[in-house]
Amino acid sequence: MRTRAQTFNFSGGPAVMPESLLLRAQSELLNWHNSGMSVLEMPFTSPHFIDIMTAAKQKIRDILAVPSNYQILFMQGGASTQFALIPMNLLPHGGHATYIDSGYWSMKAANEAKQHGTIHLGASVNHATPLRIPASADWVVPPQSAYCHITSNETTTGLAFHSDPKLGSMTLIADMTSDFMSRPICIENYGVIYAGCQKNIGPTGLVILIIRDDLIKKARPELPNIFSYQEHIVNNNRLNTPLTYSIYLTDLACDWIIEQGGVLALSHRNRQRADTLYALLDADDFYSCPVDKCCRSMMNVCFNLASTALEQQFLSAAEQHGLLNLQGHKHLGGIRASLYNAQTTEAIDALMHFMEYFRATHSR
Repeated sequence: MRTRAQTFNFSGGPAVMPESLLLRAQSELLNWHNSGMSVLEMPFTSPHFIDIMTAAKQKIRDILAVPSNYQILFMQGGASTQFALIPMNLLPHGGHATYIDSGYWSMKAANEAKQHGTIHLGASVNHATPLRIPASADWVVPPQSAYCHITSNETTTGLAFHSDPKLGSMTLIADMTSDFMSRPICIENYGVIYAGCQKNIGPTGLVILIIRDDLIKKARPELPNIFSYQEHIVNNNRLNTPLTYSIYLTDLACDWIIEQGGVLALSHRNRQRADTLYALLDADDFYSCPVDKCCRSMMNVCFNLASTALEQQFLSAAEQHGLLNLQGHKHLGGIRASLYNAQTTEAIDALMHFMEYFRATHSR
């Protein structure tokens, strides 16, 4: 039997959470702020929970400098549900939208959107070697597109945008599930941002959606109220029972991010840690990273060894050393080390020491 102190979790998601956050949640589990109730037991219409949700939204607004003409929603169903809700709310009948193919998750979103309109691929990674996202200046985005959709960080391949694309007046929508609150972004460059919380800011199931006011009333008229962004906003995010405890944990995560110095401080730390790990990968040809240096993710460092058999030996030995969940996505295999905000420096140091040891003992 292992303790938490004996392991390091590199899961792609749900991911490691700050220990101080978990301890705080533990201390408040039975009796939140002397209310006599656990947050798990609170009516979602109670003043206690409304205060929690209001505070969480304000902290998100402050951390990311969200302008007043954007609304923040807590949605359910994970980011995959938004693959359908985005076109249902923003793509008119007979409409066109552009999707940028940066990998597995961007194409999942595009394929879902095809059920609701005509989808154009404005650019594609095209299985280039090494993998890289085409520069936004080379994208083909037809002017009749209702929006252009990107996935800012691909957990499957470790591809990422390092800056916000600028498309002029075209509405840009971003799935930021795996790098949300890991770096500064300019909200004004986007019409919609959505992110599953289970990587950097909370538990699985909860989605944060930030939408500009002028896009709120574009839903198809036959859209059921429960799928309508406008209806959720009109009903103060209480159209149905929200994910109360997940929102509470997200509020605690916001406190932790603020304590760390905000997203700018986290971005500097995240970049330094990822660069150190990439430097080890690039030191020789024992490990190989399939991603061009211009597009390498700070959140998901993906790499390979010379054979699948050697990768399995690596994973088995890593687990014996307490390094957990390093297997790559089932779609591609390989190795993946996820370095989300809450990942500790001790974990990364332990991983790098193991990688050096494994290389020394398995090199030809």
